[in-house]
Amino acid sequence: MANWAFERGLKQVGPGAYAYVQPDGSWGWSNAGLIADGDQSLLVDTLFQLSLTNEMLVAMADAVPAARKIGTLVNTHSDADHIFGNQLVSGAHIIASKAAASEFLKVTPEDYTNLFDNWRELGAGGRYVHERLGNEGFRFDDISLVEPHETFTTEKRLKVGDKNVVLTVMGPAHTGGDVIVHAVEDRVVYTGDLLFNGAHPVIWEGSIDGWVAACDHILSLDIDVVVPGHGPLTDKSAVAEFRTYLLWFREEVRKRFEAGLSIMDTALEIAELPELPKWDTPERIIGAVNFFYRKFGSAEATGNFVEIFGLFDPFLAKLEARAKKHDHSACNHGH
Repeated sequence: MANWAFERGLKQVGPGAYAYVQPDGSWGWSNAGLIADGDQSLLVDTLFQLSLTNEMLVAMADAVPAARKIGTLVNTHSDADHIFGNQLVSGAHIIASKAAASEFLKVTPEDYTNLFDNWRELGAGGRYVHERLGNEGFRFDDISLVEPHETFTTEKRLKVGDKNVVLTVMGPAHTGGDVIVHAVEDRVVYTGDLLFNGAHPVIWEGSIDGWVAACDHILSLDIDVVVPGHGPLTDKSAVAEFRTYLLWFREEVRKRFEAGLSIMDTALEIAELPELPKWDTPERIIGAVNFFYRKFGSAEATGNFVEIFGLFDPFLAKLEARAKKHDHSACNHGH
């Protein structure tokens, strides 16, 4: 497998399969895909805003003649950074899982505009969003969200030219309705956010059992390349590592939940475990702990995503303070 450089832009990952990659892969910086054969093409996901989606579509059309008129668009799930550019793929037949389609309007472009404009009124969560996303220049006031034209509940088989493409519903996992897109002859799978490569995952809803089953399904496919929803291109090894992480993380949270620890203390302890991968966005650890506490029936947990964002900076500050304390005591022991 090629060692893919994590660089912005369109990469060819199979005979007629492409990935559009956006470093650094954190909040709002998602990946998308293109499958083409003859004069037909299928797009996997759009991007967080119109300017980014437009840049991607131009790059695709320049490189692949079939992408000048995209026939089909598959949205892997309902998160904004995978659907907000849909209006630019005019004329495409848009497909999503039934569950994803039902979640499309849960958080609208207007909601994002309000969040970005009124962040000061939203406490710690608003401040985090403003600092991490507001300063990226994202804007949503020009978006008219286009919903799927067709939905399905288990599997859908398509032809793109002479090539076989299999859409499989894997949710609830990361969200209620995740879909993977398998370009059979190209030996490529597009996972949407069922794989975060090199970053801690956003675990706020969905089902860990469903997510593990999705990893198992991806690992069973005859593929060479895995295009994650966020992060660099990879192969099955990253999926196997991610599967292990999900099960390990749940187990570590459960032990501490049963021992009566708070969400913050559980997150801090897990963040210091040597087995924890050194991935980006470590603040998502507390978001995931909050998710599990909610599943385990804790009254302390929240389902409000602005409140979850509000946990991040206090967690990072405490983590840093603990690291300094450890360094200080290590120095003292060294003398």
